[in-house]
Amino acid sequence: MADAAVDGARRVLVAADKFKGSLTAVEVAERVTAGLRRVVPDVLVEALPVADGGDGTVAAAVAAGFERREVRVAGPLGDEVTAAYALRGDTAVVEMAEASGLQRLPEGVLAPLASSTYGSGELLRAALDAGARTIVFGVGGSATTDGGAGMLAALGARFLDADAEPVGPGGGGLAALASADLSGLDPRLSDVELVLASDVDNPLTGPKGAPAVYGPQKGASPDDVTALDAALGHFAKVLEQTDGAGERAAEYAASPGAGAAGGIGFGAMLLGARFRPGIEVMLDVLGFAPALERADLVITGEGSLDEQTLHGKAPAGVAAAARAAGKEVVAVCGRLALPAEVLGRAGIRRAYPLTDVEPDVAKCIADAGPILERVAESIARDFVA
Repeated sequence: MADAAVDGARRVLVAADKFKGSLTAVEVAERVTAGLRRVVPDVLVEALPVADGGDGTVAAAVAAGFERREVRVAGPLGDEVTAAYALRGDTAVVEMAEASGLQRLPEGVLAPLASSTYGSGELLRAALDAGARTIVFGVGGSATTDGGAGMLAALGARFLDADAEPVGPGGGGLAALASADLSGLDPRLSDVELVLASDVDNPLTGPKGAPAVYGPQKGASPDDVTALDAALGHFAKVLEQTDGAGERAAEYAASPGAGAAGGIGFGAMLLGARFRPGIEVMLDVLGFAPALERADLVITGEGSLDEQTLHGKAPAGVAAAARAAGKEVVAVCGRLALPAEVLGRAGIRRAYPLTDVEPDVAKCIADAGPILERVAESIARDFVA
């Protein structure tokens, strides 16, 4: 686009994720738009904030026209929190991090053995109560490693110890599991399409499982990781002997995505969820295809463009879809850790990191908004003017 003159105003689609710790996806779109218009006042900008199923997913849905609904649910340690989901018609977008995310823990507190997904189950139940027939369940950013046991309990399952008492919360409590009963699961679940949206393809247990790979991020020591891995393996074994799960439990435990968000992917699969890459699901839900058709240039991005970006993160999904449609893509980011040739293979023509404008990373984080506007001015001069 930078090489050819086109009559009329340019149409730019801003489809970027959040800059974690600095800007929400909505704020990224606002700042990019402001910078573009400072250079090209008549540029036509369509903002479509995106997310890949992790934290920020509900906000992206609301920005795309969904209604924000709030409900009181249990946080990861059982204290009541106000969590939100999004609803449009009979489609709901539920973000497990709203109820069970790391940000829901008290400051400075990590509880890898005790944190529960019970509140995530309450969020799903609220979506059912609101009449949802399709639920996009975005998972990521969790404080939990309980295999989805808390979520299942909130939806009517029972997990009992040898004395027929409920096991303790969190993955640690599953070590005492003696029997499971899924007969009380909410019957409405059988009539709902549940889509598990995640960028994680880990199995439930083992060297690439939820405890080993993600447990340390949640405060798990090496001994905690060993205990959680054993507890989740035991959880799956008990479910193999349980009506309503049976042999499927072993199959699901080994499936890609079972280890998502501390194993809540496994629990969701027991509910009949279909696993799809989070960004693909969200682009469908947010109406990306028609917005893409209207655009001449796509601007995507996230806080850090790095190796992880290439494995199912939002900018890679946006770039892949745009390239398939023959649209040119550039990216904004706080930090760039990918060479130009790798970006090119991902479908990104050029990346514009904030550090090109302000080399001090701390200042980039503190003043991300104004710096991003200056970055967008450069994009306007290079690709829009």
